[in-house]
Amino acid sequence: MTLPRIHHVQVAIPAGGEDAARTFFGEILGLREVEKPTALRARGGVWFETGNLQLHLGVDPAFRPATKAHVALEVQCLNALRDRLIDAGHRVQEDVPLDGFDRLHVDDPFGNRTELVEAR
Repeated sequence: MTLPRIHHVQVAIPAGGEDAARTFFGEILGLREVEKPTALRARGGVWFETGNLQLHLGVDPAFRPATKAHVALEVQCLNALRDRLIDAGHRVQEDVPLDGFDRLHVDDPFGNRTELVEAR
């Protein structure tokens, strides 16, 4: 048995959060929205992808933001993205560089921690 890759990561969002997710993950971060399978649409949520990884945002009726566990997205032009996030009203938290990466953290519109990293 082999595990060739991670197919997707799921992050919880509150009911009705799809439009805010589209703005943050789609418009600001630039992820491409993908259509959910018909059988899953009634559950709510929204899916995105970049490269060969999907990010599924699923509605959790007992939603509580993930303030420690997080997704880390590798980006290009981290400084420009930082400015874009700040201009959109998001608080950005700088962090120490690690293993050849500059990085920062930002909360999505629901309080879930998201890390953004760029190779140096």
